[in-house]
This record gives sequence, structure tokens and C-alpha cells, in this order.
Amino acid sequence: MRPYILSETNFSHVKSCKYDVAILPMGATEPHNLHLPYGTDTFQAEAMASRVCEAAWNKGAKVVMLPPIPYGTETNQSKCRLSMNVNPSTLGLLIKDLVDSLEGHGVLKLIILNSHGGNEFKPLLRELSGKTTVQLFLCDWFRGITADVQKEIFDDAGDHAGEMETALGLAYFNEFVLKDDQGGIVADEGAVKATRFDAINNGWVSITRPWHLLTTNTGSGNPFPATAEKGERLMAVIVERLSQFVLELASSEMDSQFPF
Repeated sequence: MRPYILSETNFSHVKSCKYDVAILPMGATEPHNLHLPYGTDTFQAEAMASRVCEAAWNKGAKVVMLPPIPYGTETNQSKCRLSMNVNPSTLGLLIKDLVDSLEGHGVLKLIILNSHGGNEFKPLLRELSGKTTVQLFLCDWFRGITADVQKEIFDDAGDHAGEMETALGLAYFNEFVLKDDQGGIVADEGAVKATRFDAINNGWVSITRPWHLLTTNTGSGNPFPATAEKGERLMAVIVERLSQFVLELASSEMDSQFPF
């Protein structure tokens, strides 16, 4: 039993443990090129959150990982077979209910650890601000917390099922990565198509990208340079940085000036 994993622990432990911080891993169910499993985002979020909780717990933080949410917003991939969509408003209601539960149990600090680019939670944090005593924090691990090291570790991290996500797959759920008889991954090169508009291609104007038109087999980014060692290096950065934040957050007083 790991006491920082809610789904593994029991009431005998939980009823006497004063948790200070909860982490909610957010994933998705969608294809990732030909080689990575539909649960890639969820597997990533769970692997990261469990290791972050372990590192912080071992240093004294009372932190608990909630069970991962395996669904996300998939409107971009609606034409990709068995992408399972949950609309942003629905996800918001689900998270609000979980926040209400945490508030009722006196756990007043929540980190949303998001592993899916289609999940946009910043508007939700703004909407819930002032409406709950729970303080919410958002970590999109593929953005700020690893942005400075991605270029050091990867040839090209990629957008979806590219080198970075494939490296994490090889390191943490290798048994689900599709390979040929020689052990090489079975995938295409993750090339994406340009639109007919320069303003969109240059990033001056944004759209909701129809993934079935953008990609060949849902991959965006070349997965072939990926190695398990690269995935482990990235994980080490995430665990070090986020567990330190959890440790500081757990010991921080919830006064009128929090978090300043």
C-alpha cells in the first residue's frame, strides 16, 4: 500500500491522515500515431503524479494522488476512431464536484496535473476563484515545467505522439508500445499538413485543428529518435521540480495573503 495513492490506501489510514495537498492527474483517451496506446496521456499523468507524490511524501509532505481522469476534450479528434470526447464544460463540472468533495474533507490545496493538450483548464481556475476555499494550481507538464529542458533532451519533442511522448512510453509503459519483430516502433513519421492560410501556418491566427486532416495517422512529430533514457531524463526533471513545489505548498499557511 502506498499511502499517498488514494485508490491503493484504505479508510484505516485515511481517517487519521491529514492530507494537505491533493494531485488530480488528467489524461485522455485518443490515438497516438500507430504505436502508442489510447491511454498514453493517462499513463503519463499517473506515472508522473505517483512519482511526484512519492518524492514529496518521503520528505514529509502529506500529499494524496486522486484516481486519474482518463477522458479529455477530443473535439479536434472527433473523426479519429474511438477518440472519446468529454466537452470542456462537462470536465469543468466534474472537477468542480471533486473540488467540493475536497473542500468538505478539509483538503484545501489541489494541483491539476494535466497530460492532454486539448484540456484547457485555466478558464476553470478563473471561474472557481473566489467560489471555493480550495486553492487550485495547474501544471501542464508538457509546457512550462519542462520547456527549458525539452531542447536539451530531444531532437524535436513533437506535438502529439512525437519523440517526447514516445520516449515516456518506452520508459514507463513499454509493454503497450507497438513494435516490429526487430524491436523498432511501428509508426509513421508524424508529418503534418499546412493549411492554405499563411496567417495560420505562422501562428498569427489559431483554429481548432481537425486532426484527421492535419495528420496521416494522428501523429504530429517524429517518434523515431525516442529512447527510454530520454523519457527517464524528462521524468527526473518533472519529479524534482514538482515535488519541491508540493513540499513547499504542503507547509504553506493558508492565510489572507496566500499564495503571496
